[in-house]
Amino acid sequence: ATAMVAGLFRLEAASAGQVKVVRTVGELDACLESDVLAAILHFEGAEPIDADLNSLEVFYKAGLRSIGIVWSRPNVFGHGVPFLRGHSPDIGPGLTDAGKALVSACNQLGIMIDVSHLNEKGFWDVARITEAPIVATHSCAHALCPVPRNLTDKQLDAIRESDGMVGVNFSVSFLSEDGDGDRDTLEPLIRHIDYLVDRLGIDRVGLGSDFDGTRIPAAIGDVTGLPGLVDALRKRGYGEESLEKITNSNWRRVLGRTWRA
Repeated sequence: ATAMVAGLFRLEAASAGQVKVVRTVGELDACLESDVLAAILHFEGAEPIDADLNSLEVFYKAGLRSIGIVWSRPNVFGHGVPFLRGHSPDIGPGLTDAGKALVSACNQLGIMIDVSHLNEKGFWDVARITEAPIVATHSCAHALCPVPRNLTDKQLDAIRESDGMVGVNFSVSFLSEDGDGDRDTLEPLIRHIDYLVDRLGIDRVGLGSDFDGTRIPAAIGDVTGLPGLVDALRKRGYGEESLEKITNSNWRRVLGRTWRA
């Protein structure tokens, strides 16, 4: 983990001011206003953190502002969901005592907790403990694609009640019921966005992408394809204010409610 964190800082140093690792909402806003790429240090899986949480504050000082408790495997804090089709996320036990302490510590420091990859019992433990909005940075709707990585309607309702949000995952494995259909089109992805907007409200849906290695619809391909997605949403009937929320200000709002500065 330290090598990856150091790599992010080296990228920042080599960018001639084009990339900045942000630690506060003020720094994020400054990047948005000046066309600088804002990078947020996030751990997908809390394995770099020791069970006693001594390293959490060290990584926080280094810039850690977002953390997923698990990836799709167990660790000392909780249990992740496996990649199965036709299954609910109700797999395995809830958070460990260390996991519950991690949630409270993140609340105190102002680190956003990501429930993506977390099993259902762990999700409900987070919902009971956290004082912050519940956020899934890269997940989709289980009602449309029944895989454990996606969120059930009850989970979505809890996210709405906490005034949190969901970043929609672009992975074709989580979009279509068979995990492989319509790989060349945006329609399955837009169906999930429509569903989540209907269930959560326009203020609680964003883009979660997951570009790092998963199968992305060919109509997007990589980050350069995002304007095409925005155009498709515009044709779907989303107005400019709604598009700005989905692509920008919803994330800004949640980070503002979670970070301490």
